[in-house]
Amino acid sequence: MILFGLGAILEGASYQIGSLSHMGPGFFPAAVGALLALMGVIIAIEGLGHKNMGSTEGKPEWRGWLCIIFSIIAFIVLGEFTGLLPATFAIVFISALGDRMNTIKGALILSVSMCVVAIIIFWWLLQLQFPLLHWG
Repeated sequence: MILFGLGAILEGASYQIGSLSHMGPGFFPAAVGALLALMGVIIAIEGLGHKNMGSTEGKPEWRGWLCIIFSIIAFIVLGEFTGLLPATFAIVFISALGDRMNTIKGALILSVSMCVVAIIIFWWLLQLQFPLLHWG
C-alpha cells in the first residue's frame, strides 16, 4: 500500500496540483496516494505488535485471496464490456464470498447497496464518464 500510495503521489505531482480552493488535475491522485501511503504505514506499525500473524490454524486463507483476486478481474472485464453497475455488483459480491462468515443473502444485500452508492456518488454527483450499463 505504501508503494502504491507513493506511486500515486509521484504520478499526481507530474500534473498541476493547485490548491484546496483551486484544485488541479493532479490534486486528487496525490491526495488519495498520500492517504493510501499513510494507511500502509499505520497497518505496518500495527502489524509489528502482533506475534502470531495469520489465522489460528496457521494455514493461509486461500478462499479469501482467490475471491479478492477474481473479483478485481471480474470488475475489469465487466466494467469494460457491461458498465459500472454489473462491475460494481460483481466486485462486491465475489469479494464478500471470500469471508467464510458471510452468507449469499448478506453478499447480495451488500452488493445491491454498493450499486446504489456507486450510482449516487460516481454517476450522479461526480458525473463519471463510465456508463451504468452498456453491452459491447
